[in-house]
Amino acid sequence: MEEVEGFGGVRINVIGGFSTLPAERLSSSSKRILAYLAIKCRTVSRAHMAAEMWPELPDEAGRANLRRALWHVPRSWIQACNDDVALDAATDLSAANLAVNRALSGGALSIEEIRLLSEDILPGWHEDWTIGVQDSFRLLRVQALEAACRTMVASGMSTIASQAGAAALAAEPLCESAAEALIDAFLAQHNRFLAVRCFRELEKRLGSELGVAPDPKLRARLADLAL
Repeated sequence: MEEVEGFGGVRINVIGGFSTLPAERLSSSSKRILAYLAIKCRTVSRAHMAAEMWPELPDEAGRANLRRALWHVPRSWIQACNDDVALDAATDLSAANLAVNRALSGGALSIEEIRLLSEDILPGWHEDWTIGVQDSFRLLRVQALEAACRTMVASGMSTIASQAGAAALAAEPLCESAAEALIDAFLAQHNRFLAVRCFRELEKRLGSELGVAPDPKLRARLADLAL
């Protein structure tokens, strides 16, 4: 994803952490502005933006903070029209959402897309306006990775399928359906060792953290593999 088409070659990255292409030295307030607009993926009114970003301040004080912060953002990276503000740059989140939609519609994923869907939005950021998007994206990316894993196993792409399944399980280690998808990918590669190891690790995690056992149907499928 190093090349950016359109938007003057500018991209704002929020998956796995905040960064920009081209790299710029930005103030913390500028980073917050760009990150906010990147995860909103739409035009936002100044009043709404100020209220979400500075909820502890009166309206006028919040809008004053917003004006100062916008002043330090590279002018060509945003669009400000009357009372509305939008990002004028590509985002890795937009690319990730396209990959999610394709996977959930029965499509395969590339290695690059699997890597993109292997990390969370703005890890370490705990602001009120990030939390909902972070939780939603985590759920979607796990579902997309699992769906792509199953699709690619069925299409004979078991090697890349196992990458998608492993990424889904790494994000949600207690997700039995993700583990099952990954096990299917390993079995499609005739890799019984990794299939059994995946099951045993799932069994251990479920037992220690939830006090439950894996679905008996999954155990039955692997019964002949020296469990």
